[in-house]
Amino acid sequence: MKPLKTISNDLYQVIESIRSTLKASIKLVTSRASTVLSTSLVIALLSSCVSWVTPKVESELVELEQGEYQLDKNHAALLFKIGHLGLSAYVGRFNDFDASLSFDPNNMTQAKMQASVTIKSLDINNAELSDTLMGDSWFDEQRYPQAVFTSTSVTPISDNQFNFNGELTLHGVTKAVSFAATFHGGADNWMTGKYTLGFSASGTIKRSDFDMGSYVPLIGDEVTLEIYAEFVK
Repeated sequence: MKPLKTISNDLYQVIESIRSTLKASIKLVTSRASTVLSTSLVIALLSSCVSWVTPKVESELVELEQGEYQLDKNHAALLFKIGHLGLSAYVGRFNDFDASLSFDPNNMTQAKMQASVTIKSLDINNAELSDTLMGDSWFDEQRYPQAVFTSTSVTPISDNQFNFNGELTLHGVTKAVSFAATFHGGADNWMTGKYTLGFSASGTIKRSDFDMGSYVPLIGDEVTLEIYAEFVK
């Protein structure tokens, strides 16, 4: 049997060990509680900021502001899709284009749009093919550096959808085309300080109509164009 003094020392060490463990546990819990509280405060502040910076978007067409608008190039995309061997759609884009819009929500039939595309800004993630397409067998970019669309009339489809009918000049050829456009709403953009419209459109053309019919039907004749954009007043 251990002497009483030895037992007392052992008991003291056990108590000290338990106390140290409790102190560490309390410190950990306090630290985690503080972290949770701090995180909650940050989330609350961020949520408040998001609510503050998010614009109030008017989705009803008649609520949108009339006027002259210009494309916001930082918030715009022009894509094209074309069939490839009947297996898939080949997707590319043009990175440099501009557009203007004359807009009156109460008289949409008088709306006007003009757009231009820099052919050399073709982006298909294939430099060799891009160089080929710039040649005289395809876009002939040296002779025809731009494609231009000018609207001639607007036909209502629904409350916020309209056909923009017009003429597209591409590869030196001008043809009548139509784009189905949707207005997604408008709002004051605090980042730019300008009133902004949300817009998208799509349409289909035949490249053979513009004397670019090489390799049809291996490469599709129909080309789908898609535009996603914001216009600023």
